[in-house]
Amino acid sequence: MNSLCIAGTLTRDAEIKHMNSGDTVCNFSVADNQGRDKTAIFWNCQLWGKRGEALSQYLTKGQSVTVVGTITEREWTSKDGDKRKSMDVRVSEVALQGGRKDAEPQEERRAAPKPVEMDDQDLPF
Repeated sequence: MNSLCIAGTLTRDAEIKHMNSGDTVCNFSVADNQGRDKTAIFWNCQLWGKRGEALSQYLTKGQSVTVVGTITEREWTSKDGDKRKSMDVRVSEVALQGGRKDAEPQEERRAAPKPVEMDDQDLPF
């Protein structure tokens, strides 16, 4: 059985891509800090479909997450013409663990309304 569980921190905001086939994929990266004396492992993650699209607004840099999925191998050709391989995680479950003080969707953070000052005469009661 090929199963992987990662607890870590998002290293960048999630990105949504729409494939030619009509499928949607949410790409993000998780840093798994192995401890003080070890270097972090960075995992490229893919969450497919409507769940990825819906969760993408909450998957922002610095967010602590737990990810469950399977390891997949991806091959591609670099700009130099060299063949490359990478190991990615095809996500089946994702849990937000907190870790951000401003854990609002990206759109809400960008368009947060400014407080309006009112005096007693403006109150409707």
